[in-house]
Amino acid sequence: MTHKGGVKPGKKNKAEEPELEPLCCCEYIDRNGEKNHVAACLCDCQDLDDGCDRWITCKSVQPETCERIMDTVSDRLRIPWLRGAKKVNVSIIPPLILLPVFLRVASWHFLLGVVVLTSLPVLALWYYYLTHRRKEQTLFFLSLGLFSLGYMYYVFLQEVVPRGRVGPTRLALLTCGLFLILFALCRAKKNPGYLRSPAGSERPGSGGPAERPGPGGQDKARGPLSSRAPREEIRGPSGVPAGSPAKVKEDWCAKCQLVRPARAWHCRICGICVRRMDHHCVWINSCVGESNHQAFILALSVFLLTSVYGITLTLDTICRDRSVFTALFYCPGVYADYSSALAFTCVWYSVIVTAGMAYIFLIQLINISYNVTEREVQQALRQKTGRRLLCGLIVDTGQYNRGFLRNWHQFSTLGAPPFHHPAEDIV
Repeated sequence: MTHKGGVKPGKKNKAEEPELEPLCCCEYIDRNGEKNHVAACLCDCQDLDDGCDRWITCKSVQPETCERIMDTVSDRLRIPWLRGAKKVNVSIIPPLILLPVFLRVASWHFLLGVVVLTSLPVLALWYYYLTHRRKEQTLFFLSLGLFSLGYMYYVFLQEVVPRGRVGPTRLALLTCGLFLILFALCRAKKNPGYLRSPAGSERPGSGGPAERPGPGGQDKARGPLSSRAPREEIRGPSGVPAGSPAKVKEDWCAKCQLVRPARAWHCRICGICVRRMDHHCVWINSCVGESNHQAFILALSVFLLTSVYGITLTLDTICRDRSVFTALFYCPGVYADYSSALAFTCVWYSVIVTAGMAYIFLIQLINISYNVTEREVQQALRQKTGRRLLCGLIVDTGQYNRGFLRNWHQFSTLGAPPFHHPAEDIV
């Protein structure tokens, strides 16, 4: 009887709990925790009404009001989906609209092409510094990169392939290069080597000896991290032996509340520490670190090869009997036909993007050859340390440089578990 009496109240309490009504495809829970509908996206927005009134009366709008309007728009911009409308990131949309419009306008005349193709990098750099200064994540550049690949391939199929100069083998090769780029980007988008706070770890609060390692990189009071101290003293996360000049040091990150190994940095945009962080790449909207640096280099190399091959095929089709370099600067009659003008404009757009990626690729190759990350280069330039060669194009800190071949061997083994000698088990 007692057991039955104890079960009944439990069933009663469970029945008394309010059941949440399932959302239809056009409903969602807004940032205020209230149920809303996609059809009401322009309703009940006092900030938007005040901003429109000020714009109509030619009055200035406060920056705080603009930020609240953008937050409201980004929260209400959704598409119908199963079990509730899904939120759409606003930064994805501009490249999908502006890129085709700009390229088609640039195809009308040579001077329009010069103006548009010159302004596009300027606008991209302006938006980059705007978001970088605010330390905000954005999908604008990832959307721009992926849509540029798709749109260039679409123009190639529509305007170049029908002319009969590109055979099935060349088209298949270009298509394979495109899919390899997407595959490498997917690999580069994976975990770059985030450092997670250990479960149940104590958070030091007084700056005592438990917070930082003692002399020589050793610490007797590391709490839950002491179990991995012997291994890190033998070989660090980047594969650098502890006996080398680049001795592994550890530091405490106050924001992530964890002990980070050598060459790990806290990304202010992602808000987390990354092992052997190189830089935060806006083109993949992620950091480049120990676990995805190789995939990042692979994506750059495949993109450069595919882009140069596509440019060559296009120029060989629309500017016949001319070399690629000559046709790029002198292709008479190309603006007489709108189809050829659009293909030629897309070629120049691809050249600009390819030149920028080639510069990034060159810097990466130099840094790998000297075993230095972009983050360490920027720190060395600020502190005026290290050797500067070729007008600052090469910065050698000398801390982790072990020679050209060893540096590349270390890079090829990034992310691999370090080899431990059997003597470690004895110790």
